Amino acid sequence: MGLSSKKKPNHLTDVAADALETATDKQPLSRDPVPGPSPDPATNLIIHDILLRSVGRLSRMTVEKALLGRQYGKGFAKEAVENRSMLHALTAYGVTKVATKSVPGALAVGTGLALKVLFDRGRSRRKSRATGEKILRKQADPDSAL
Repeated sequence: MGLSSKKKPNHLTDVAADALETATDKQPLSRDPVPGPSPDPATNLIIHDILLRSVGRLSRMTVEKALLGRQYGKGFAKEAVENRSMLHALTAYGVTKVATKSVPGALAVGTGLALKVLFDRGRSRRKSRATGEKILRKQADPDSAL
């Protein structure tokens, strides 16, 4: 996936979108209107973007609450997930953006995550767990500035 040509698909999402269009469209090379309630394709694109982001956020929060809730209880999980700071959210967004923009970005983020796991495993299990739980408790506290 290089960035050598503006005419050829050069991003994973370009390739996937082309494959999806080919698989679902009887005439993939013809121009179809952007589906949606408005005759304006830009409005329809904004509507789709908001819907996709909303569904993604709701499903992500649901999975995070379920994962934490199994060990810490539903109430704690709800507080920890819903009381994240703006810095935490922006950092997660930025790292995700880097990871999905290019193969080197994905490798850099993946390597960073692997190093963090190795670092955590290098410390004692008790110390790693205590550090993580301290961060979660602080995040669950609505009065916390984390």
